Amino acid sequence: MNEKVILAYSGGLDTTAIIPWLKENFAMEVICVCVNCGQGEELDGLEERAKSCGAEKLYIEDVIDEFCTDFIMPCVQGHAVYENKYLLGTSMARPLIAKKLVEIARLEGATAICHGATGKGNDQIRFELTIKALAPDLKIIAPWRHEKWNMDSREAEIAYCQAHGIDLPFSADSSYSRDRNLWHISHEGLELEDPANAPDYGHLLVLSTTPENAPEEGEIVSMVFEKGIPVSLNGQNMKAADIISELNRLGGKHGIGIIDIVENRVVGMKSRGVYETPGGTILMEAHQQLEELILDRDTYAVKIDMGNKLAQLVYEGKWFTPLCEAIQAFITVTQQYVTGEVKFKLYKGNIIKAGTTSPNSLYNENIASFTTGELYDHHDAEGFINLFGLSLKVRAMKMQENGTLES
Repeated sequence: MNEKVILAYSGGLDTTAIIPWLKENFAMEVICVCVNCGQGEELDGLEERAKSCGAEKLYIEDVIDEFCTDFIMPCVQGHAVYENKYLLGTSMARPLIAKKLVEIARLEGATAICHGATGKGNDQIRFELTIKALAPDLKIIAPWRHEKWNMDSREAEIAYCQAHGIDLPFSADSSYSRDRNLWHISHEGLELEDPANAPDYGHLLVLSTTPENAPEEGEIVSMVFEKGIPVSLNGQNMKAADIISELNRLGGKHGIGIIDIVENRVVGMKSRGVYETPGGTILMEAHQQLEELILDRDTYAVKIDMGNKLAQLVYEGKWFTPLCEAIQAFITVTQQYVTGEVKFKLYKGNIIKAGTTSPNSLYNENIASFTTGELYDHHDAEGFINLFGLSLKVRAMKMQENGTLES
């Protein structure tokens, strides 16, 4: 019997062309696996397409709830945002996809896993680090880096498929390179390849409208969190995945979460893309709005650092690492009191605060108010400032004594 290879299959042109290429160059049985992280209608017709290209079978693994619970929520709780803009939609999904590829490989007794990521991007790293962490014995086939792969354009891939008798609904005309899941949709290519060009939003947007075309009336939204996890939206109890889906609809309607970023890829190059993350942007902002009431100053400061580090690890594909696990453990502890209700208005690309309450809020009006209360004596500040600035004053006195103090 031939060895088996598990192919991460999206149904797109790249992975469709890879099926006959694998059979031709490796003489392996090709088992396709499509991991459904919320791609929607992109999954239609995949089984027929995969088998018509020579695949033995196709698994479609629905992991939407797992994606939300085990990957999205830790990043929301940690406020993991790469380079202060990118909400990690693709980055979070890749380790879960690779995890499922490993599971199917074990089930099928496969000896290799193949992915269609190019040699320029981040996804090759994310897929392969996860496979190495979970199944170091499995071989990895990356066609775009293989000496026998000689297709470097859509036209070449289409010609290859046609030469192998595969009639597919793909055209050679240019289109954006997109990645979609429950959390977001990304766009690269075409006019976006030149940072001097403005995005053609009329052609580009899928989930959203632009702020200019959003409704003239704002919309109030309320959300309840328990221990850092959203549990209800506008008074209706819902699981987190359904909350994100509804927030995508609301945020898209009001032009929320459209970002245009030039990011630093792991491989060293800069890459320009436009991301639509309407629901994720709202959820991140709502969580942070609640958290700022609850966490003490020192914990909040360290958590910012941990969130940035988590974002870097996730972006680099280091989800299944001891450091990532340790950071998530820290974040989990910080969330035990992050419970309460957040209200905000969505209006033309903006998320406007409309009130936050929590039984664990550290905000104390008796202290914070301009009116003097029992818990705070203004005179106490004098001694605090004297001690807080003591080292600064001692240094200035020495400089004055030496004649080096500039006044």
